[in-house]
Amino acid sequence: MMASAEKPLLTALWLPILAMVVVIAVSNVAVQFPINDLLTWGAFTYPVAFLVTDLTNRAHGPHRARTVAMVGFPIGMVLSVVLSLQADFPVWSAVRIALASGFAFMCAQMLDIYVFHRLRKMSWWRAPLISSVSASALDTAIFFSAAFAATGLPWVTWGLGDFGVKLGMALVMLVPFRIFMPMIVPTLYNAPSGGKS
Repeated sequence: MMASAEKPLLTALWLPILAMVVVIAVSNVAVQFPINDLLTWGAFTYPVAFLVTDLTNRAHGPHRARTVAMVGFPIGMVLSVVLSLQADFPVWSAVRIALASGFAFMCAQMLDIYVFHRLRKMSWWRAPLISSVSASALDTAIFFSAAFAATGLPWVTWGLGDFGVKLGMALVMLVPFRIFMPMIVPTLYNAPSGGKS
């Protein structure tokens, strides 16, 4: 009985876990490629992690969203170090970015899940927007200071630029959130009249 109850859950979580792994790996490599003194390419990819977490939280609750973050995180970290080393980045740089990213990621994801869960009964857009913005602020502060402080790189301006993009991306990510929600939790959006919507 236990095995049959767990199989649908594992089936339901494989896609968000895979998405989380890809987002972490791509973002940790992309952050090593500056666009200018204000931005790195990672600013555009990392906010997708909050979309994955928020959709999982809405569909399966905070416990399963934490599972996605905790399972996807270590796999994504290992993959990002391997990809960074394949791109001939220095070992210390790859490891420092992975560790900084890991700590920032876990803190930000736990904050995102907590805030989203607390706000989930409000208007559809408030929980993902407010949780993503607050988690992005925490992630940016932790990551850029831990990954780039004392390196001579313009990490403060990268952090400010990164946070600005994350604010914009939090707004943009509302579109796929709204599009995917009826597919992920159809009962929430197709309730009979008089039902909960």
